[in-house]
Amino acid sequence: MSWFDLVIFDCDGVLVDSERLLVRTEADILSGLGWPLAESEIVTRFGGRSDSYMHHEIEQHLGRRVDWETEFETRYREVFERELVPVSGIAKALDAIQIESCVASNGSHQTMQLTLSVTGLLARFQGRIFSANEVENHKPAPDVFLHAATMMGVSPQHCAVVEDSVPGVVAGVSAGMTVFGFSGSTTSPERLTSAGAIVFDAMSELPDLLLATDFRIR
Repeated sequence: MSWFDLVIFDCDGVLVDSERLLVRTEADILSGLGWPLAESEIVTRFGGRSDSYMHHEIEQHLGRRVDWETEFETRYREVFERELVPVSGIAKALDAIQIESCVASNGSHQTMQLTLSVTGLLARFQGRIFSANEVENHKPAPDVFLHAATMMGVSPQHCAVVEDSVPGVVAGVSAGMTVFGFSGSTTSPERLTSAGAIVFDAMSELPDLLLATDFRIR
């Protein structure tokens, strides 16, 4: 038996292997716009943050408005449709996890519908997908995780969060949930640990971690 009654998955970098694609694409776009950034700096600046946060920071640095649909969203869709795959091992992990699950992301419902559809994961979470656009504050605020727990009828202390970014880990910890940090994406295990996560580097480890009640919040 697991201590947890609900597993809340982030989407990008946890279910779908999109973070590397996003960072690579953003580095290319930003260079063309006149703000060349290394991929590692993009991860540090924008990883796990909301689109609105990134938009504000980029426009402030450039000193002008950006056509986000033309410059970014179209490019994202093209690369997702061409290259996006599930995170390695996530399908088998989901098959092995017997606890109720849902998705809670800073991303929009439109984006999640696309990425989960392309990777064949949408049916696993249909009707249990929550966006930070539904709440007042995006991650690193805890709002979307608390919203997901409320909608699923589970108290925060019995929720496990699976995240791959520092803002996501901070949000889960702030929500009073146990956070498992997946280091197989773009954020280093050291940064995830410092933010308060129990770190793992392969999705094959996750089902057993959820049963290891030594990790639960007491």
